[in-house]
Amino acid sequence: MSKILFSHSYFMRFDPKQWATGQPYAPIGTLYAAALMREQGHQVSFFDSMFAYGPEEVILPLEKHHPDFFVLYDDGFNYLTKMCLTNMREAAFEMMKFAKQKGCIVIVSSSDATDHFEKYLLEGADFVIAGEAEQTLTELISAINNKQTDLLTVAGLAYRYQDAVIKTARRPVMKELDELPFPAWDLADMEMYRKTWLRHKGYFSLNMATTRGCPFKCNWCAKPIYGNRYNSRSPGNVVAELKMLKKQFGFDHIWFCDDIFGLKPGWVHEFADLVEKEQLQFTFKIQARADLLLQEDFIKDLARAGCENIWMGAESGSQKILDAMDKGTRVEQIFEATRILRKNNIHPSFFIQFGYPGERKEDIRKTIDMINELLPHEIGISVSYPLPGTVFYERVKAQLREKTNWTDSDELALMFSNTYAPAFYKHLHRYVHKSYRTHLAIEVIKTILARPASLRFSKLKKAISFLYYSPAAWIAKQKLRQFETPPS
Repeated sequence: MSKILFSHSYFMRFDPKQWATGQPYAPIGTLYAAALMREQGHQVSFFDSMFAYGPEEVILPLEKHHPDFFVLYDDGFNYLTKMCLTNMREAAFEMMKFAKQKGCIVIVSSSDATDHFEKYLLEGADFVIAGEAEQTLTELISAINNKQTDLLTVAGLAYRYQDAVIKTARRPVMKELDELPFPAWDLADMEMYRKTWLRHKGYFSLNMATTRGCPFKCNWCAKPIYGNRYNSRSPGNVVAELKMLKKQFGFDHIWFCDDIFGLKPGWVHEFADLVEKEQLQFTFKIQARADLLLQEDFIKDLARAGCENIWMGAESGSQKILDAMDKGTRVEQIFEATRILRKNNIHPSFFIQFGYPGERKEDIRKTIDMINELLPHEIGISVSYPLPGTVFYERVKAQLREKTNWTDSDELALMFSNTYAPAFYKHLHRYVHKSYRTHLAIEVIKTILARPASLRFSKLKKAISFLYYSPAAWIAKQKLRQFETPPS
């Protein structure tokens, strides 16, 4: 059996916005692979780059463990790694070089490496695993240990052979997810995660995945790891892991990081029954589509299980833009889903995307009006981001030059020609947030005036924030107007 050192390429310190937010989640995709390798008898160690100062910190575990394999395995469940930030790519290249200097066989699995396997091979990776990686990793390490020279039978690989780059057949995704061991949570310093969460939020949140893949076909959404197939763990398997995590780490909250949570008919109902039966006390947030949140029985089951916040892929308040994205949802469904969630005491939160090709001032205004009318619990605003393998990327790739990825998650650079210059969208992001906060404050003021007995310190604080956000929004709007002239 082999010695394997696992790591991943996300350095939270290299992402200023995320470092300031202080809400880290362990790389469960990496920990899944580590658990599987350990189950098969390999000696497994883990360098967690989440809190590291730089890629050179991998040298110490390399010297301590003397691994045969260095596996750089990114978490395919986290949007931060799906974005393929260049800060993280450069850190990955550095770690690969340190591992090669120590004589390791270097294996890489990530969204970025799947899309750009030639770059990783050129920088020193011996093998790149494309797509879902656990089974490929198992077969690859077994083949190498058995001194097998012909690797063409190992699906899902890219590697160099003499002067050529070989890419084997794509591996089908796994269907029986319950067969996987739980992630190797014990390899991560969970106390560091806990302290960071408590310091920034006052509670401790963990991440879990109940499914892999997404069957919907929004034309800007890349799925390099799990594809368009949708496979699910059983409710019993998920609850068993929740019980284990509750006992070991005493979490308060879970982020179910599935692209789409609970799509399988009857899954959420059975899950809620098991949560109640086991008397598990926790709250959670999920991601979903507006059109999947219109059945009140489904929402009641989510609330019964402990759901407190649903991040809805609203994207735009313009039907024209939703249709251009092949989103398959309607603006009215966003409004109705928001109403049903609030009725059942679940917070609706919105993902919003500006800058999609064809978006005009009128479409932007519709989106801002929707936000300020519905006043979601939270908003996450981005600009359209072309990722390889999408219809959207193919439409704009001729306009992409050297820059095809953001440096960090707060860059918000528009990397193709659109209605407005890139600086406009940066200022739009600031204005929309300030306008939204202003309208939230106004709503709280109305509540206090209508029901003075409901006044609490938290409400008073939000009401007073109007004195900051109202003028700040006005100033942000004036700055935004300076960039409204379309580029020539």
